[in-house]
Amino acid sequence: MGLFFLRQRGEAAQRLALAALGLALLLAGCSSLTGPAATGPTATVFSDQPAPGATPVDTEENARIVAAYGGVYHDPQVEQMLLPIVSRIVAASEKPDQPYRITILNAPAINAFALPGGYLYVTRGLLALANDSSEVAAVLAHEMGHIIANHAEQRQMMAQQVMAAAGAATDVVHDAASQQLALAASQRTLASFSRQQELEADSIGIRDIGKAGYDPYAAARFLTQMADYSTFRASGTVQDKEPDFLATHPSTPERVAFAKQAASAFGQPGVGDVDRDRYLEGIDGMVFGDDPSQGFVRDRSFIHPGLGIAFTVPPGFVIDNTSEAVLATGTDGTALRFDAVGLAQGTDLADYLKSGWINGLDPNSIQSFSVNGLQAASARAQAKGWFFQIAVVQSRGPATYRFIFANETGNDAFNAEASATVNSFRTVGQDELAALKALHIHIVTAQAGDTEAIVARRMRGVDRPRELFQVLNDLDPNVAIEAGTKLKIVDDR
Repeated sequence: MGLFFLRQRGEAAQRLALAALGLALLLAGCSSLTGPAATGPTATVFSDQPAPGATPVDTEENARIVAAYGGVYHDPQVEQMLLPIVSRIVAASEKPDQPYRITILNAPAINAFALPGGYLYVTRGLLALANDSSEVAAVLAHEMGHIIANHAEQRQMMAQQVMAAAGAATDVVHDAASQQLALAASQRTLASFSRQQELEADSIGIRDIGKAGYDPYAAARFLTQMADYSTFRASGTVQDKEPDFLATHPSTPERVAFAKQAASAFGQPGVGDVDRDRYLEGIDGMVFGDDPSQGFVRDRSFIHPGLGIAFTVPPGFVIDNTSEAVLATGTDGTALRFDAVGLAQGTDLADYLKSGWINGLDPNSIQSFSVNGLQAASARAQAKGWFFQIAVVQSRGPATYRFIFANETGNDAFNAEASATVNSFRTVGQDELAALKALHIHIVTAQAGDTEAIVARRMRGVDRPRELFQVLNDLDPNVAIEAGTKLKIVDDR
């Protein structure tokens, strides 16, 4: 089912996302502004071999990350586009002999990060969002900054100190409230330390891209664009409940202001190379969204060609296709996890629901029924203040599919959303599968008289095409498109 990272809204969605990922990644970087890799000042390695100087732990974590993010995306054109960007940054850095290995991850997530052994990762989703070489340079240099500043080792030491302090407080003070305060203070210390590291990596990265001759304001520009994309993705959905002071990263406005201030050391906006056209030519034809082998998300439907199945979520839901499960969030805070389990054909699905894997199950709520000719069963559960609707559907193949819905309110609307989604589950015929094609980024040139609305009509296979066109190209709706401007569209050609 392919991994797609998205900020989950609400605690229920966060729990489902964590369960889907099942990874404790020891990352030096972050999931906001981040990037790829190189080996030496003039060469970048795109390979499956360990990075020079990597430890066995780094190598193991690398394998986990690659597996979690759908594998490596190999595209010689994209790799050749990245080579000179990485080489320039490494040569300008304070450690030009630091070896790196870059991996392009086959995921539509807007994400990138680093491991201390010189591993740098960027998803093709991030490359699809960027609009020029300077923006990708900012991402790469930020991640290199984490490695140059030894943030992974620093964070590990700080975490040990924080846990030791919290443990000491627990040993000395037996009052539960005081223990909780001690733990909260320790968590805030660690979060603050992480925020300081992010700003330090921003400072290092902006300094290095400025020294390399790239536009130093690209970091602020791309941070803003990522925030705009996040708003586009989250449109209509509930927002995170996590308090800002416990956030892993500084808020976007804080980071943008910091990035602009750091860039001003190189002059006013307009200094440095942007290199837009060459970059866009490099990503022309790159896969966009889900890889066909991992299933398609088309509007509100998830379709998996290999499994021959499909289902549709209610209006307002946003689907995220991950390596372990399909996740979706709704406008009312409903979270959905869809996955598969291996059950023998003929297994009594009602008995499976009662087999102990559901906490807070209401056994009186279990019902058996059929969905488009397939055997199914459903039940309700309630645990830790959350209401759950669970359904299992047995396909004609080796897998049995599970729908798990969660919401803080078990009202009629929640029940109706769950029922509609489950009842939409179906097998997909060969004719429909044959008509499915992967989406790709294509670069077009604006003609005289072209407007945002006119060019956006060429987008196909995506939800809200005009809004996506605007955010992908970082367009101001109040500014006319100049003839000759290169623009990204998404279609299935």
